[in-house]
Amino acid sequence: MAFTRKPWAEPYKIKVVEPLKMTTREHREVKIKESGYNTFLLRSEDVYIDLLTDSGTNAMSDYQWAGMMLGDEAYAGSKNFYFLEENVQKYYNYKYVVPTHQGRGAEHLISQALIKKGDYVPGNMYFTTTRQHQELAGGTFVDVIIDEAHNPSVELPFKGNVDLNKFQALIDKVGAEKIPYITVGATVNMAGGQPVSMANIKDVHDLAHKYNIRVILDATRVTENAYFIQQREEGYKDKSIEAILREFCSYTDGATVSGKKDVYTNIGGFVAINDPDVFDELRNMVVVYEGLHTYGGLAGRDMEAMARGIEEMVKQENIEFRVKQVQYLGDLLIEAGIPIVQPVGGHAVFLDARKFYEHLPQTQYPAQALAADLYIESGVRSMERGIVSAGRNKETGEENKPRLELVRLTIPRRVYTQSHLDVVAYSVIELYKHREKATGLKMVYEPAYLRFFQARFERL
Repeated sequence: MAFTRKPWAEPYKIKVVEPLKMTTREHREVKIKESGYNTFLLRSEDVYIDLLTDSGTNAMSDYQWAGMMLGDEAYAGSKNFYFLEENVQKYYNYKYVVPTHQGRGAEHLISQALIKKGDYVPGNMYFTTTRQHQELAGGTFVDVIIDEAHNPSVELPFKGNVDLNKFQALIDKVGAEKIPYITVGATVNMAGGQPVSMANIKDVHDLAHKYNIRVILDATRVTENAYFIQQREEGYKDKSIEAILREFCSYTDGATVSGKKDVYTNIGGFVAINDPDVFDELRNMVVVYEGLHTYGGLAGRDMEAMARGIEEMVKQENIEFRVKQVQYLGDLLIEAGIPIVQPVGGHAVFLDARKFYEHLPQTQYPAQALAADLYIESGVRSMERGIVSAGRNKETGEENKPRLELVRLTIPRRVYTQSHLDVVAYSVIELYKHREKATGLKMVYEPAYLRFFQARFERL
């Protein structure tokens, strides 16, 4: 056999397998209709390859599973909490840690602790749950990401960067006292998993601190961001992921983390902070909303798995394979002429539904329709990231119409092989060949909050 390139493979071997269920097209047509054409409402037993999310769907290692047996389930002072605290301080570089049941709990605590009614919270593109918590706390989210992030076809190495001019303009307009913090997502999920450069986060830190504004990092996928810095930014190619991570976090004042992504666990999260007064407020609030400050709604075994996952996430072979696997799927689709967000991000490949279904107006929810059609075609479950996820303007009630109308193919860590991704690529390519036959959707049920989770649709 003649190789055209050096082969590469998973940096692990498979010890336990979970059977996948194969279904017929007729079965899937029934199930997606019963689910209101919303892939979130499908039962997992009716899904073949599940690319809905990388949140809590990762495979834990033998090291993590062994730690699960060491869970200290004491209500107060669990030894697993202190191990988690030690590793957050060591790897993320923050002083204080409050565990939560998942990242959403961390977002809620930091929003309630820092935001007052009438405040403004800038950020490098919204994330659904983050913005919702900020709005519930009385704040208004303001997008300050660079313009290029809203264009799927523009290729930049750090497409998630904050536009400092936009940030300064908001400060000038509303006053620094109305801005409790800036949220920086690394990587930027809604932009296609795009990274933030080290130079940019340092500049954000300097500008924010000039006006006594905090920098709060969404560090859920910050290890992927560190890898992109290592590969793309001058001066970092010889630095370890661990060192890059610590430096990146040093330019921020705190972070919210969903342990269900980078850290490989099925549940868990935390909020980390450097300010002792804010920490005291968070520690008081967590008792009300999550659990005691040394467990935050988690079992001891879950905190142990998170602590061990933090050690594993910074290993070069783990993060390198993770990003390369996503790139592999992206390359297959690019070679076939499928419109996707470029460059390919760290956790998912995003189909450009506007170009995929050019004949469907955004008011007919093309990304939602594309996700449903892909499931019918192949049993592959993906998710919408477009007008449905964007929700409604909190002042006018009108639908937000983002420029990005995307379908996210999210790769869980250490779960699928390249053969699975070959099947996914083939399915997308086959669907693209018949794209002109697609029909739009109308929304028939809309929940009050985060409608993409539970909304229901019918075919037009």
